Amino acid sequence: MSHQDYPASLADFISRFQLQLPQAVRISQNVRPAAVLIPIICRPEPTLLLTRRADSLRKHAGQVAFPGGKTDAEDGSPIITALREAQEEVALPPGAVHILGQMAPLDSSTGFQVTPVVGLIPPDIEFHANEDEVAELFEIPLQEALRLSRYFPLDIHRQGHVHRVYLSWYQSQFIWGLTAAIIRRLAQQVAI
Repeated sequence: MSHQDYPASLADFISRFQLQLPQAVRISQNVRPAAVLIPIICRPEPTLLLTRRADSLRKHAGQVAFPGGKTDAEDGSPIITALREAQEEVALPPGAVHILGQMAPLDSSTGFQVTPVVGLIPPDIEFHANEDEVAELFEIPLQEALRLSRYFPLDIHRQGHVHRVYLSWYQSQFIWGLTAAIIRRLAQQVAI
């Protein structure tokens, strides 16, 4: 598909995403690689697909997240990791995703270096949550998600260091931590 095949707002997003270089990558203290897929559904008003993690999970239970996880030895790239995890978590066929590119990695508080991968999804895909990992799927309009004013900073003091996290809400969903940081960084990258 060419940019002309998408709604104007999505074509504009694609152009800005591909024209902007990611921010400089800083040296990471985290050595465990992971990746997440930022799935943009190509509806007339494009949306961002998010999950709420199952309450039974050991880590980040109940939190809003993108499909994703740690890199397996055989993955070979963050894109393969993100696509594999999206298939496992929400039954998204890897062949249905048009990859736009990767963002600079971010460090998680749990010791992972997470690479966000941006992909476009056709609007007719049926998602099915893996109940062991995902409690709920929901969409947020892309234009709303990329509004920088919706992200509120909170400084957490831990072991003599200040760690800034971002908080946001959409309807009944509380978006914070790494997920909010990734969306906020994407919004900064494509801002006019």
